[in-house]
Amino acid sequence: MILTVTVNPTLDKFYWVEELPLRLEEPEETVLIRSEKSSTSAGGKGINVAVFLAAQGVETVAMGFLGGHTGQIVLQDLLARGVSGNFLWIPGETRVNVTVLARGKEYHPLLIHEAGTPVPPSAIPLFLKKFERMARDAEYVVLGGALAPGLPVDFYRILVEKASAYGVPTIVHAGGEAVTRALPARPFLVKPDVREELSFGDMPVRTTEEIIQAGRRALELGVGACLVSHRLTGDVLVSPEEGVCFLEADVPVTEFRNLVGSDDALVGGLLGRLLAGDSLCQAARYGMGAAVASAKVEEKLCLDPEAIAREMATVSVRQVEGR
Repeated sequence: MILTVTVNPTLDKFYWVEELPLRLEEPEETVLIRSEKSSTSAGGKGINVAVFLAAQGVETVAMGFLGGHTGQIVLQDLLARGVSGNFLWIPGETRVNVTVLARGKEYHPLLIHEAGTPVPPSAIPLFLKKFERMARDAEYVVLGGALAPGLPVDFYRILVEKASAYGVPTIVHAGGEAVTRALPARPFLVKPDVREELSFGDMPVRTTEEIIQAGRRALELGVGACLVSHRLTGDVLVSPEEGVCFLEADVPVTEFRNLVGSDDALVGGLLGRLLAGDSLCQAARYGMGAAVASAKVEEKLCLDPEAIAREMATVSVRQVEGR
C-alpha cells in the first residue's frame, strides 16, 4: 500500500479560453472571458500521485485535511477514481485552485491558488495518530504539496521521522521550507518544487551545475536522492548509487495542453516503477514519460500506459558516474 499525504488539498477547476486579454486600457473597464470548456477534479500533489498510482493498479490511501462541501466533493472524486481516503475533517472549506488555459499558449497557464483553510491546533495531534497507524503498513509514504495554514513549517520532517521509525521510505514532493526543513530527517527522495523561486533552500538552482551542487548538498544531509526539474522537458537526478542522471524529453513545448499535474505524474510514474523493481534512474525515465504524456492531454493526468510508453521513448538518459 502507498500512503500519500496532502495536507492542503484542493478542488482543481480548469477553464479553457480562446485568449487572455490581461491589459486593461480604461478605468473601470470590465473584461468578460467566456470559457469554451471546463473541468473539476480533486487535486493537490499527493492526491494527484495517488490517482495516478491507483489507475496503474496500485493500492493507495490518501490522507490530509478536508473541510465543508468542497471537501466532500474532493473525497467523492477520489473514491470514484479508486483511491481510499483517510482524511481528518476540520472546520471551514477545502480550498479551490483555478487554472486558466489560453488556446495555443497552454504552456503559459494562469494559476490562481487559494491559501487554504487553517488547521486548528487541536487537529494536529489527531492527524499524527492517524498517520502513525497508516504509515506502519505502507511500502512508501509520499508527502506532497504546500503546507496548510496553521501547520508548523517542519511538519513534513515530523512525518518523515514517524515513517522512518517503521522503516518506511518517504518521498517529499513540495517546495520552500516544507521540503528543506524535512532534509535532516533523511527522506528517501526529495522532489523540490522550484516553480515560484529558482532555489532549493539557500541554494540557487538556475543552472545545471547549481542543481547538481544542490542535489549533492541534500545527499550530504542524508537524503537518499534528489530530483529537480530544471526545464519543462528536462530533469536532473542525483543519487549516491547512480551518480547524476540527466533526463531529457525530445518534444516541443507547443505540444503541451495542460502542465498542471505533470510533475505529479512524474513522481507517480517513478514510484510505480520502483515498486516493479526498476533502478532509480530508469524509474525516473518512466516518470518523465508519464509527465510528458500528461502535459500533452487536457486532462490533468494521462493514465493511458500505451501513451506513457510512447512518450517514454522520447526520453533520453545520460548517466554520469561519480559526479
